[in-house]
Amino acid sequence: MRLKDTQKQLIRLTVLLLMALAAASQALPGCPDSCGNVSIPYPFGIGHSSIDKKNCFLEEPLELTCTDSALFQGNVQILNISLAGKMDVLTFIARVCKNDLFGGVETYRTESYLRTPAFTISSEDNKFVSVGCDTYGYLNSFHNGTESSTGCLTRCNSLDSVESMQRSGNCTGIGCCQVDIPPGMKNISLQAYSFNNFNSTSDFNQCGFSFVVKNGNYTFSLDHFKSMPFNQSLTVIDWSVGNGTCDASMHRAGYACKSANSYCDDSPYEYGYRCKCNPGFDGNAYLLHGCQDIPECARNQHNCDSEDHCIETSGSFECFCPDGLIGNGTKEGGGCHPKQKADPFIKIVIGACVGLIALFIGVSWLYLMYQKRKVFKLKEKFFQQNGGIILRQQLSTREDSSQSTTIFSAEQLKKATNNFDESLIVGKGGYGTVFKGLLSNNKVVAIKKSKIVDQSQVEQFINEVIILSQINHRNVVKLLGCCLETEVPLLVYEFVNNGTLFDYLHKQGEVVNVSWKTRLRIATETAAALSYLHSAASIPIIHRDVKTANILLDETYIAKVSDFGASRLVPLDQTEIATIVQGTFGYLDPEYMQSSQLTEKSDVYSFGVVLVELLTGEKPFCFNRAEEKRSLTVHFLCSLKEDRLFDVLQVGILDEENKQELMEVAILAARCLRLTGEERPSMKEVAMELEGIKLTEKHPWINTSKNFLEGQYLLHEAQSSHEHGDSSSAQQNTGYDSLRALELIDIGNGR
Repeated sequence: MRLKDTQKQLIRLTVLLLMALAAASQALPGCPDSCGNVSIPYPFGIGHSSIDKKNCFLEEPLELTCTDSALFQGNVQILNISLAGKMDVLTFIARVCKNDLFGGVETYRTESYLRTPAFTISSEDNKFVSVGCDTYGYLNSFHNGTESSTGCLTRCNSLDSVESMQRSGNCTGIGCCQVDIPPGMKNISLQAYSFNNFNSTSDFNQCGFSFVVKNGNYTFSLDHFKSMPFNQSLTVIDWSVGNGTCDASMHRAGYACKSANSYCDDSPYEYGYRCKCNPGFDGNAYLLHGCQDIPECARNQHNCDSEDHCIETSGSFECFCPDGLIGNGTKEGGGCHPKQKADPFIKIVIGACVGLIALFIGVSWLYLMYQKRKVFKLKEKFFQQNGGIILRQQLSTREDSSQSTTIFSAEQLKKATNNFDESLIVGKGGYGTVFKGLLSNNKVVAIKKSKIVDQSQVEQFINEVIILSQINHRNVVKLLGCCLETEVPLLVYEFVNNGTLFDYLHKQGEVVNVSWKTRLRIATETAAALSYLHSAASIPIIHRDVKTANILLDETYIAKVSDFGASRLVPLDQTEIATIVQGTFGYLDPEYMQSSQLTEKSDVYSFGVVLVELLTGEKPFCFNRAEEKRSLTVHFLCSLKEDRLFDVLQVGILDEENKQELMEVAILAARCLRLTGEERPSMKEVAMELEGIKLTEKHPWINTSKNFLEGQYLLHEAQSSHEHGDSSSAQQNTGYDSLRALELIDIGNGR
């Protein structure tokens, strides 16, 4: 134990000796390190080194002289130099005094100077003072060819006035004034002046004085009016090295920061820089090995509970606890204390807790595995329940695999819709709800979540997937994929971001802005899509729910037919299919309602209603209208028969240029709305006629030979049964004059 204590004492003595040597070697080798009792740290120095004859100073402004044990820079005596960038010096005071000559009075002045840019008057450590009753003083600074000054003045007529204002030797402004010094004043001069050559204060004030003095080092006295007891005042100077910033100087040959554990700090006064030791190091950063590690443990500059528990590290220290003790070794942390033997009962309790924790983790893991397997089984169940096997078989038998249908996982679509957040709902229909979603590849999609379905509706859902997977048309919404792992099946479509045609016609604030040209184009595109479904698809498809709410519009108002939940495939050897009547009130084909025989002409009838909506801007059925106008198709056909077509057109779409087009589309709509399906045109014919009308609009010269007033259109006589029928469904869908007899209509001006 004594040997260890002896070793520790030797280590401490060695550290203290090294510290003393480092403190003593503040100058360059072979250079004087003091003058009198003032230490001279490099970069200051006197003369040349006795070893290599090099300068003992870094640069000329830092060259000092030692005369009679007094240290000078020029004519300024230096009392102390701090490596922190401060220096205590004695500066001369400036004075102005009166001189009696043969009964007259003259004044004489003396000034004080400190001319070097490396030295700056410290603004935080000094005050500028003027003393006298007829005195004003200046502190002048010369920098970059310009002069700036500060100062103060003091005037008083009698000694009594000064005595009444002065207390405890303070410089209050009467007889003695003082001001703060602006930062960065260099190349200074001090001046003192008299206002009236002391004429008004000649009895008690002979001189005036101005000087810079270190804070707290001057006490005013009335005796100073006659004579100042000193010729020089203690002043603090800021000093720096070089004449550029750290960044500009560190790559130059004369860069001053030599020590490995130092850093450069720009001078705050726009001249030069200073070298400082890193935190945890002390010494002279201007010398090669000047910054030494501070021995915090030896100097008791630590927070360890004992010096024996302190270890020196580079730039810092660490506290520790030796073997046999526990703790962190710091005073704040409770220090070090002996280890306590564990109680056997505590060991048993700890062992039991560890066992319970292990058991809990094991049971939790098993439960999670069970839940994961349960979820997997549930997904398999939903996949089969939602027709996944049927869909797989159907897709595998397709010859054209160019348009593959993606099978999405439930997690993918939950993430895309923020777990089906209601704020992302963009529409609701008879067969489900549509959400806006964002896939992981940043593709925006529409996700249709079907309503809870029973087993009988699975075929309908799979039907929509099979139908849409076969369709490739610019005016039919594109199916991207589906998900069958959830209780309700999900379909993923391309996102069409401009709403539905229904919204476009009925929910805008200014419906007049929906121009006839746009309406005609939308009608033509919709007809082309339906014609494609009926005629060009590999297996004919009947939509069975054509309406404006199922016609979507993209950002350029291109029409896209959507919602194929009610659609049916038509075998190539059949022209009609017996089904349960499905559709939307106001759009249903009356013949289909009566016979339950679904044909392509059922879509033609529904499209006729869409044309009437585009012409009139009215909804197909509305109880808020007069009784004879509740059914839009009845009111429209009656107006057409009575030559009042232009009365029912929406306000704002009729002009002299499109009158013929409006009448032609109206006649086409009437043909689509005929009671007997055989008398209706096919969707292919409808699409061609609408294209022809558009072509006439683009090239009016095509139809110049046609006399529009002589146009004849064949319409059917009205069915009397509908005029007197009391069935509400018949009133909606078939209660209008179908104009059975061939009849000529003179359209004239539409009145």
